[in-house]
Amino acid sequence: MISGEDKPVVQPAAVVPPPVVPMTDVLVAAAELPMGQNIQAPDLRWQPWPNDAVTTGYITRTNAPKGMEEIVGSIARSGFLAGEPIRPQKLARSDGGFMAAILPAGMRAVAITIDAVGSSTAGGFILPNDHVDVIRTYRDDDSARGTAEVQLSETLLQDVRVLAIGQVVQEKNGNTVVTGQTATLALTPGQAETVTLAQKVGQLSLSLRSLVDSGRSSDPSLESRPETALTVVRFGVAKQQSRR
Repeated sequence: MISGEDKPVVQPAAVVPPPVVPMTDVLVAAAELPMGQNIQAPDLRWQPWPNDAVTTGYITRTNAPKGMEEIVGSIARSGFLAGEPIRPQKLARSDGGFMAAILPAGMRAVAITIDAVGSSTAGGFILPNDHVDVIRTYRDDDSARGTAEVQLSETLLQDVRVLAIGQVVQEKNGNTVVTGQTATLALTPGQAETVTLAQKVGQLSLSLRSLVDSGRSSDPSLESRPETALTVVRFGVAKQQSRR
């Protein structure tokens, strides 16, 4: 028999320390920063970030020791999540108005009058940063006969970004419905001229696009589709007819 004193001694397994991951301090958002936020020092913090995950555009303490001070006073052109690295491409510095700061280069901000109760804006569910089609409704005097008034509608522009509804440029306090008297759209100079003229001679409405459709090219079926005409007979019955 083997006595207890003769039992082999089991040595504990050696503890292998985890590999040290090289880290770099990266400037990140200390809290969620909505679009349009005027960034101040409490909105920012340095956070250790794996070197292998640092990409071009990140602000590091090594490359920009005064990066926090340089960013303070900038305007967020788009929102940041808490802990998201701050990138200069998403910021703007402007001595002018906020709208000019967030407007993409080459674009124009144009406000159109909309129904305050939301009937021309998907019941009030169109929010800033949504994409919409602009529909024009107008009277066709050439097709009018006697007391009959012919109203036509056509899709004027497609996939247009909404910058603001009224003076609201973002959702606040979890609200999902925004209403206002105007909608401000981001348009090219040519589109701005088209919308300005169309609003003078008719009424403009917004049609909300699906997130899946936003950013896609124009739908050729809409461009080839004939305008829809509505003949309104005073003191009579309204009926639909196709425009000739």
